[in-house]
Amino acid sequence: QLQLVESGGGLVQPGGSLRLSCEVSGLTSDYQATAWFRQAPGKERDGVSCITLHGEFYNYKDLGPARLSISKDNAKNTVYLQMENLQPEDTALYYCAARKWGHCSRYPQHFDSWGHGTQVTVSS
Repeated sequence: QLQLVESGGGLVQPGGSLRLSCEVSGLTSDYQATAWFRQAPGKERDGVSCITLHGEFYNYKDLGPARLSISKDNAKNTVYLQMENLQPEDTALYYCAARKWGHCSRYPQHFDSWGHGTQVTVSS
């Protein structure tokens, strides 16, 4: 079983940047992909970005003028999500999830292990 702990969320002004971190522990050799999802109040959980064990990455969310960059540090078992030019509509609870088998996916039902989330609030 994997444990995932997100960090790095917070309050940021429009146009600002944040880097989220997801530290993975447990049987880390067993997971094939790690993804970031986000869920705003009253909305479904949406895939944002995903990276495979071998470093292939996919951005699923068209954030318009915002930019996404997912990366990982294998030595630290940590996956990062760098977000730039954040806007109020990016406000959500951001979750990290890992998938034991299979490739990257934008669908939450494909992922086995989840963190508790880190809140991102974009407001002036």
